[in-house]
Amino acid sequence: MTIDYFLEREKMVKEQIVVRGIRNEKIIAAMKKIPRHLFVPDKWQVQAYADRPLPIEMQQTISQPYIVALMTESLRLGPTDKVLEIGTGSGYQTAVLAEICNSVYTVELLPELMESATELLGRLGYRNIVAKIDDGTLGWPEHQLYDAIIVTAGAPHLPQPLLAQLADGGRLVIPVGNSLSQSLKKIVRRPDGFWEDQLLQCQFVPLRGQHGWQQ
Repeated sequence: MTIDYFLEREKMVKEQIVVRGIRNEKIIAAMKKIPRHLFVPDKWQVQAYADRPLPIEMQQTISQPYIVALMTESLRLGPTDKVLEIGTGSGYQTAVLAEICNSVYTVELLPELMESATELLGRLGYRNIVAKIDDGTLGWPEHQLYDAIIVTAGAPHLPQPLLAQLADGGRLVIPVGNSLSQSLKKIVRRPDGFWEDQLLQCQFVPLRGQHGWQQ
C-alpha cells in the first residue's frame, strides 16, 4: 500500500497540533512541509506521523510531533533569532527551527546521529544550520549570546553554561527531572534574573555530558 505522506502531514497537524492549541502559523506551515518520515528509520516510516515518539539510531528517539510544536512555540522565535539546539538527534526539530528563524547552531554528542542528520538536512536544502559534535551541556560559547536555546534530552538540573549563553530576554526550553520523568521548563533571562515556568510532564532520553547525566 502506498502512503500519501502529504495527507499524513496534513492530518497530523490538524489532529495533533492545531487541536491542542498550537497557533503559530510558521510552526504549522513548517510541520506541514517537512517530510518527517525521512527522519526515521525505514521500518518506522509507516508510523512517522503518529501521535508518539519513535525510536531512531543509537537508542535515541524522535519526539512526538506535538512536543516538537510545543517546545518550538514556547521559544517565541522571530525571523532574525539565533537559536542553539542541544541534541540534534534525527534532525527533525532542527529542520523545524531552521524554517522559522535566521540561524540554528546544533550540537550532538553522537557522531553517528550527526552524520545522518546533517546529510539529510543538506539534501533537503537547509543552509542556515551550523552543526558540531560535542558535549551539548557546555553549549557553544563561540556563537553566544543566543535568543533561544532548546534542549531535546532530559537533564538532571539546569546546565549553568546554557543559562550563561542566553541573551537578555532569551528563552530556554528544557526537560528537567529524573531518568524516567521530567518537567518541561521554560526559562527566560531578565535583567533581574531568570523567570521559570513549567509547561508539562514529559519523558525524554537522558542528556549526557559534563552538566547532564554522567552515565
